[in-house]
Amino acid sequence: MLLYTFYLLLFTIMSMNTILALESVLFVASEPLTIQKLAKSLDVNIEEIDQALAPLILKYSPAESGIVILRSGDEIQMTTNPELATTVEQFTKSEVFGELTKAQLETLTVIGYRGPITRPELEQIRGVNCAVIIRNLLLRGLVEEKDKSDSLMPVYEISIDAMRQLGISSTAELPDYDALHNHEYIQQVVGDQLISEQE
Repeated sequence: MLLYTFYLLLFTIMSMNTILALESVLFVASEPLTIQKLAKSLDVNIEEIDQALAPLILKYSPAESGIVILRSGDEIQMTTNPELATTVEQFTKSEVFGELTKAQLETLTVIGYRGPITRPELEQIRGVNCAVIIRNLLLRGLVEEKDKSDSLMPVYEISIDAMRQLGISSTAELPDYDALHNHEYIQQVVGDQLISEQE
């Protein structure tokens, strides 16, 4: 940790902002991201991404953290510590089997009525972190993740299998779809999220 602290002292305020922004993006990203894509998204050069990665890799050291940052060539991803794979697998299996929880049903409902939707938008609507729930719904095959060409963030939609189980052929057939999809509160929350992302 002393080495991590030393690295932080070497960076200017601007670099600190880059480190924090990079950490946040890696946390919410669900797949490996290239250094080039990260640099473009954060509006910095590739060298700054490389410099910002150094203290983060130390911070999330495999020896001291259950979360690590993996790098393969130009691709970077924040993920669980490989040494804890068995523990994570056991937890994941316990989450996948059995009935959906209230939180999972609520998340699936929001995705159904508002999809395609990004994770930050979903979390803004629900007011809680949805990373584990989204992963669970993906493993169950109830939602699908798709890349969005103009954003680092993927979007989520309910799957064909989920629609089949609900007995519908389109999300537009969900009860009161138009009213809930265009609900004033939801529009305001998502609008606030878009504004914050642009600032």
